Amino acid sequence: MTTAVGAEVDRAELLGELEREVGVMIGRIRRLLRERARTVHEELQSSTYLLLSWLDTRGPLRASEISETFGIDKGAISRQVQHLIELGLVDRAPDPDDGRATLLSASETARTRLAAVKEASRLWLDQRLDDLPDEDLAAFVGLLGRYNVALGV
Repeated sequence: MTTAVGAEVDRAELLGELEREVGVMIGRIRRLLRERARTVHEELQSSTYLLLSWLDTRGPLRASEISETFGIDKGAISRQVQHLIELGLVDRAPDPDDGRATLLSASETARTRLAAVKEASRLWLDQRLDDLPDEDLAAFVGLLGRYNVALGV
């Protein structure tokens, strides 16, 4: 394989570099998720932050739907949801289609805090990437999308 500058590059080397860079990105994402979770609530864990954020964009939902989507045991989801309720970040309401079931949704407090965290995150990212031309950013987003599709993510 030849790069744009004409140097020969070994594909195995490139794939190794890709794995290293993705590893660095994963580490940063984990750190950012911990920070975001703590910003929403000091007792919120990063895994529960992801569940809350997902519920915010897709709720109201039954706990069983969350369990199926995440592939997590219903008991584990139930414990996470109970913790979110205790923190005032999730509300429960009767399911109008099934009186025996309960729907879960992000509370108003959670929605407000999540929106603030997302906006601050977008601004932070924009500041860090402000020297990257929009065309390069669009190309990167496109390549990252292709990467995710290729890996079945």
